[in-house]
Amino acid sequence: MNIGLLVVYYMPSTESCVQMIYDLAHELTLRGHDPIVITLNSSIPTNVQITDEQGIRVMRVRAGKLKGRTKCVRALTEFRLSRIIWSKAQTYLVEHPLDLIIYYSPSIFWGSLVKRLKEVFDCKSYLILRDIFPQWSVDAGIIKKGLLYRYLKKKELENYDAADVIGVQSPANMEYFITSGLKNRYKLEVLFNWSSLVQSGNIGDRVRSKLGLEKKIIFIYGGNMGVAQDMDNILRLAARLSAEARAYFLLVGDGSEVHRLKREVQKRKLRNVSIHPAVNQEEYMCMVSECDIGLISLDRRLKTQNFPGKMLGYMYHAKPILASINEGNDLEEVLHAHVAGLVSHNGDDETFYNDAMQLIRDPVLRQRMGKSGRMLLEERFSASGAASQILSHFTN
Repeated sequence: MNIGLLVVYYMPSTESCVQMIYDLAHELTLRGHDPIVITLNSSIPTNVQITDEQGIRVMRVRAGKLKGRTKCVRALTEFRLSRIIWSKAQTYLVEHPLDLIIYYSPSIFWGSLVKRLKEVFDCKSYLILRDIFPQWSVDAGIIKKGLLYRYLKKKELENYDAADVIGVQSPANMEYFITSGLKNRYKLEVLFNWSSLVQSGNIGDRVRSKLGLEKKIIFIYGGNMGVAQDMDNILRLAARLSAEARAYFLLVGDGSEVHRLKREVQKRKLRNVSIHPAVNQEEYMCMVSECDIGLISLDRRLKTQNFPGKMLGYMYHAKPILASINEGNDLEEVLHAHVAGLVSHNGDDETFYNDAMQLIRDPVLRQRMGKSGRMLLEERFSASGAASQILSHFTN
């Protein structure tokens, strides 16, 4: 089948979805399908750029930059995503029919484009839903239930309506559709995040030697640094561990909170924290391989569930996970059941601190939890399993 993979971010972006989309596209290729990644880029010289990257076709459509922009500018660009892609890439898309569309949310603004493509090609679609928006932004206090919220809810439902099947990322996400009265309106299933389980490259001791961290126990956080992640949660932990000579925090990525976080690190004189700009996926995975403990933080106000994609990188390199998350999140049960990490609720700083100290002091525990995480990845979060699950709805 000719399969379109529609996603906002792709390489060289370091968003956690990028590696997942590549792994899925690669798996589809191995199975004899012809995937094309359809994505956005602000730096290409033409409206549309088609490339072959590691055996995968990639269509990049020129659009305004999303990351690092003001909320208003970013919102205006994102509101127009479907229109931008159709207006600039229509000729190529019509000449290269699709048999299946797999689209990834966020963003919630794919609905009109997917609906149009389904009409043009008479094909089916699968929504990989990884962001219950705008609900999480209400929970986090970013927006209120006014005119903007009602508009975003309309776009959210358009996004769902365009899908023949919706794959949510955890069982608890089903509750959102039940409580919203939407469960019977859509065909839903749980589709966990995934990884290809293919060994990445090795850059050696670059991070440790460059930063002089050879004798440190490094906590790494990789990915988006925004409101939903409550990065102050990590800074509070770093401040409490400032007297622990072995502990060091390496935060890698970008997002709306980065500049403020850098100011906070300087203001608090946190010498055990460094904020590193986003890097490509291979380099990031090599960073993870050199570190000791993977960090996850989620805002306590969130009501929706989240299995952060960064978790896959930690498990891939057999790193124990230290998580501070919103209550009721399925992630807590999964990590505890498989003994892959220590979990506390955001706001319980004492337990977060004690969990961190336990991992610092006990190298055997770190090793055991890391191995358990790797086993969990292989059992439940494989790209092969995700591809089989998606395709099972559209192949005989």
